[in-house]
Amino acid sequence: MLLTISTTHEPATDLGFLLHKNPERVHTVEMSFGAAYVLYPEASDQRCTAALLVEVDPVGLVRNRKGPKGNDFSLDHYVNDRPYAASSFLSAAIGKLFGTALGGRSKDRQELADTAIPVSCHLPAVPCRGGEDLLRRLFEPLGYNVNAATIPLDSTFAHWGDSRYLDVTLTATVRLRDVLEHLFVLLPVLDDDKHYWVGPDEIDKLLRRGGAWLASHPDRELIAHRYLRHDRRLTTDALARLLAEDGGDPDEAEAEHDEEEEVVEKPISLNQQRLDAVIEQVEAARARRVVDLGCGDGKLLDRILRDTHVEKVLGVDVAYRSLQRASRRLHLDTMAPRQRERIELVQGALTYRDRRLVGFDVATVIEVIEHLDAARLGAFERAVFGFARPGTVVVTTPNVEYNALFETLPTDTLRHKDHRFEWTRAEFEDWAGGVAGRHGYTVTFSGIGPSDAEHGSPTQMAVFSQ
Repeated sequence: MLLTISTTHEPATDLGFLLHKNPERVHTVEMSFGAAYVLYPEASDQRCTAALLVEVDPVGLVRNRKGPKGNDFSLDHYVNDRPYAASSFLSAAIGKLFGTALGGRSKDRQELADTAIPVSCHLPAVPCRGGEDLLRRLFEPLGYNVNAATIPLDSTFAHWGDSRYLDVTLTATVRLRDVLEHLFVLLPVLDDDKHYWVGPDEIDKLLRRGGAWLASHPDRELIAHRYLRHDRRLTTDALARLLAEDGGDPDEAEAEHDEEEEVVEKPISLNQQRLDAVIEQVEAARARRVVDLGCGDGKLLDRILRDTHVEKVLGVDVAYRSLQRASRRLHLDTMAPRQRERIELVQGALTYRDRRLVGFDVATVIEVIEHLDAARLGAFERAVFGFARPGTVVVTTPNVEYNALFETLPTDTLRHKDHRFEWTRAEFEDWAGGVAGRHGYTVTFSGIGPSDAEHGSPTQMAVFSQ
């Protein structure tokens, strides 16, 4: 099996420093299942490629396997795809040969190791139980451009059809350690198999390699379930630990503080005014397909569903508990079948590209961006405006200038304990104008709630249109 990793970051030969493998020699290591090699088919200042070649010995696998032997003469022990198809064997080789790079360490190029660089990974044979759609679901939310070609069962006999193997190229601007972590975790997930017994210590490995990105991945449950060989107990433990290490369910702490924010805003019925203003924009766009990003407990979804012109409504939230509350608010379990067909709730993170968000007339992002770390706003922008590209995007966020007028809000305090920031009107317009210009939108601004001559309105709204 083969994996190539290429970069055009100049000087490209610095890839050798990042991988801790000198491009001028072939590196070999013995594995329990065969041998693995790292070599460089090209190494110039303009482009450098490292190739990881793994040779699996299927006869040795049978001779060395532990546990009940079963039928030792079974042909599939000796004739199978393990020597050729990317699988947990390749993950093991990545861990063995690129362990230092996986940890994000580089003795001579640490600054570069911490920097996102252009990377292209080629895997000529990837077994994908779930097809190209699953491949894209796993890698596109992580920021990759995915190019996949189905491999026929036999090019001589076209009528035999296609195999389950894909020729895959992944490209992204990303830290090298992230690429290696993503491959390490997701290759066994795509193959849906592992060559070794999985126990509780495998949870530690999953969290060590996936903890930084897995918690907010839209398919984290599927990833954990497959990575842990469908062991429900291990999967449950892994997800519980993952969320605990990530600070809990991303919306759980927020839910605890929502009531505090509502107390601050309740005297002016600000939440109701926000909903009215957003619904007005949805109706003005004559939208038939609407997605609410960060839908929370579904208050806006409930209002959107009252518009009979809207044919499809999608609610997206990173927190499963929020989706449960939305389901109860909307009474999905007792909703009439025709009405139920209009609404769908899905778990997803707004900072990752998600194909489920493509094709909507309007996207609403209501009191959401201020909950994102400022460093993640760029990822949010690329996922929503660059990838999903709704016809209209409605964004609301607090106006920090107005906070001085809330009698119950202490001075210099944000309205919500989970807010990472609150912008002035000038800051919001500067951000929104930049987003619109970079992605081909126009943007208009307005205030929601009572207007003060000096401080403006408590909520500010931007409406982006293509």
